[in-house]
Amino acid sequence: MNKRIRTPVKRRLEINDEAGIGVSRNFHSIVVEAGGYEALTFDERDVRNHIENARRLRLGVGDVESIAFYFHRMQQENSNFYSGIDFDVDGRIRNLFWVDARSRVAYKAFGDVVSFDTTYLTNKYDMPFAPFVGVNHHGQSILFGCGLLSNENTDTFVWLFKEWLNCMSATPPNAIITDQCRAMQNAIQIVFPEAQHRWCLWHVMKKISEKLRGYSQYEAIKFALQSAVYDSFRKNEFDEEWQTMIEKFSLHDNEWLGYDNALRSKVEKETKADFKSRDRLYDCLTVYEFEKQFRAAYTNAKFKEVQVELKRLLYYHANLVKEEGSICTYHVKEAVLVGEKMKKVEFLVYFNSTEFEIQCVCRWFEFRGIMCAHSLSVLIERSIYEVPNKDIMSRWRKDLEIGYTCIPTTYTKSGAALNVKVHENYHKTLDEIIEIASNDNGKHKAIQLGLREIKERYYSQGA
Repeated sequence: MNKRIRTPVKRRLEINDEAGIGVSRNFHSIVVEAGGYEALTFDERDVRNHIENARRLRLGVGDVESIAFYFHRMQQENSNFYSGIDFDVDGRIRNLFWVDARSRVAYKAFGDVVSFDTTYLTNKYDMPFAPFVGVNHHGQSILFGCGLLSNENTDTFVWLFKEWLNCMSATPPNAIITDQCRAMQNAIQIVFPEAQHRWCLWHVMKKISEKLRGYSQYEAIKFALQSAVYDSFRKNEFDEEWQTMIEKFSLHDNEWLGYDNALRSKVEKETKADFKSRDRLYDCLTVYEFEKQFRAAYTNAKFKEVQVELKRLLYYHANLVKEEGSICTYHVKEAVLVGEKMKKVEFLVYFNSTEFEIQCVCRWFEFRGIMCAHSLSVLIERSIYEVPNKDIMSRWRKDLEIGYTCIPTTYTKSGAALNVKVHENYHKTLDEIIEIASNDNGKHKAIQLGLREIKERYYSQGA
């Protein structure tokens, strides 16, 4: 919401771009028309990103008609031809997907394993071309479907995979092979949760030169790596060969080789941060009680962001300018250093004395989840030194319950005793129970008592 460009402004930017007006001049014209930078909810970088995306989506004269004609002709030739078109909010084509009748039949025979790759680019629009590829009974590549995408984010891949799944009678592949794309991985987990997802070996192996050529024993390392990958027939054989290679050539510090090490490192960093947030408290900068509230609730990293806002209080002063019923309007002046001169910038803050709600036009709380110094200065002006629980974001809490730490992985033993499916079923059941209880305190107490009894019963049995 904070960075939204309204549709009329988008169209104006695109018209100017088509007329050959550069991004900077284009943005400046919007600034002048709006009456200044502070009147806009976006900046030049947002404009540049939008124009670059719009250029990708900008089809040439006759292209839309050509696509429609092609899809119609294929449909006429065989009613099993499948096509899907994804439109953006302005009604323009964003993504395309199509599968001919032959490919749909081929998938029924050879669709147990599918390779999906977006490394191909069309020359004209620089849009990722995304083919679904399999292998037939001759060992030959066979096409199962094609996509033409405007970008490579999770939402786009989710749309594409859902279209493809719908086309293939809701039958997902047993296994899917892709390159190392996080957005693609996220979409696969959403649409094909049961499929075995593996990285493409070709993509991995082609990076050997890029990642390892700097070593003096590069040729020997490459030979050992290829031997481990291609000549190992069992997992334990590969593990032994891999470890021997790491030890022999002292490759412990090579981040590219340490896939599991990198993941394990992230887990360890998160665990350490959790421990520090619970064990170590930062000193407060002020005497205000709300700082202590945030310190007690938030992780250290987020509390430090709160303290950044507290430091800014030195430059703020809030004045009540209007009071209509329970709504109080404040002007908060901020002293900003521009070059060598101080400039006063004014912000509007609204305080609802009945609902105890506060809102600042800077929208920092909505955008970052941290209460801004403008709002804090108003609370201080009203001699309010504590904030309600609704102003303490639950997702920043140090005591947040995070179920994924119980999920077993190949790179950490954490949660190894708990099966993933069992864990998901527990969470689903608990969510259903919470939904039934809703806001009924009586039901909540009964549920809490029942859970404690279950815990004590099985804990005593385990002991």
